[in-house]
Amino acid sequence: MGQPFYRHRYIQILMVAVVTAIAGEFKINPFDGDVFRIALGSSVFLLFLLLFRHLSYPLTGLITGIFVLLFRTAIDLAATDLSLHEITARHFSATVYYIVFALLMRLIKKRMDRFHPLVLGAVAAVIDLLSNEMELLTRLLVLGTDSFRLNEWNYLMAIAMLRTYFTTGLYSSISVSQLRAVQKEQNRRIEQMLGFGSGLYGEVFYLRKSIGTLEQATLDSYALYRSLKDGGDDGHGSQLLQMTQQIHEVKKDSQRILAGLTKLVDREVTGDMPLSGLLRFTIKSNQKYADMLGKTITFNQTLTTDYTTASYIPLLTLLNNLTANAVEAIPVKGNVYLNIYEKDEYTVFTVTDSGGGVREHDIELLFEPGFTTKFDDEGAAATGIGLSHVRDIVRMFDGDITVSNAPYAGGAMFRIAILTEKLRKEE
Repeated sequence: MGQPFYRHRYIQILMVAVVTAIAGEFKINPFDGDVFRIALGSSVFLLFLLLFRHLSYPLTGLITGIFVLLFRTAIDLAATDLSLHEITARHFSATVYYIVFALLMRLIKKRMDRFHPLVLGAVAAVIDLLSNEMELLTRLLVLGTDSFRLNEWNYLMAIAMLRTYFTTGLYSSISVSQLRAVQKEQNRRIEQMLGFGSGLYGEVFYLRKSIGTLEQATLDSYALYRSLKDGGDDGHGSQLLQMTQQIHEVKKDSQRILAGLTKLVDREVTGDMPLSGLLRFTIKSNQKYADMLGKTITFNQTLTTDYTTASYIPLLTLLNNLTANAVEAIPVKGNVYLNIYEKDEYTVFTVTDSGGGVREHDIELLFEPGFTTKFDDEGAAATGIGLSHVRDIVRMFDGDITVSNAPYAGGAMFRIAILTEKLRKEE
């Protein structure tokens, strides 16, 4: 399908011409008794050139100049008794102005983004001044009038500076707003990507672990088959061999799935991230989680080290899991504290809540798969694999995780310590 009509370049050029011509009627005449004008049209034309850089500047200047000439001619024909020739001669110089202005702007078109806004304003002012002088010179040649003085540099330059700096300032404001909108959208996409990557990383982690379990089950099953066969129990041995083959097939299918998921993780989630970014995204996502649960949670953060890490996905998985648990542990209203700091050769992450703490006899069982203290409204227990997942990821880093009660907060504190050299990305 083609582009919408309003995105077609010729339609856009015509729009520039029409709006510029109308804006040109808002004007002042600096020289008494003449039609040379300082009009809003020049500022509007400059703004369009800055915003629509994909347009051909020479063509835009030519069409705008012609349309301005036709527009002003039509107005004067309706309002005065002058002949068509006289009116055209009076306004022909405006066409020259817009053509010269567009041609000079084309010279700096590729370098505009390199200019500081103040420099861009000054360059545009010089272009405006030169275009005005060409307009004055054209009027002198066409009309033969000497009521304009080509050496009125100070006056014309002041006008040029005023309107070009106003226009470039407006353009800069629009650009900043657009950049903020783009950055906001990028941050939203990054949050989605990180949430996706963190969840997918957990699934990949467990799938890899399951493949290891299947591999061991295959070896044990085959060893048992050989033992039964050597003992003369061919009937049970054949059944066991068939089971071994089925386990092996499941393992191969799991490996294929793992390979695909691993590629997906690598493609969707790449690059590095500072620890402050991890903290920011953890708090933002869990604030939404708390709101969804109808809880009023205040998140407090302390960060005394902020290096870049390539392992941000597993770290984000850890922090998200522990922080979500902290949110769930708080009944209705409370606080969650997240701290990241370095101690000796370790980087330490702590997540503390005000949810009432952990019973002493449960601490030893918290990281066991299947253990849970969470039950829904109908009394059904949660899966209890979250903290065992956290423990397994910490072990992957050869780190250490502990849990204790934090009297100052009124809840539990989970502390993870990982060697900094395993996390820090060397510059």
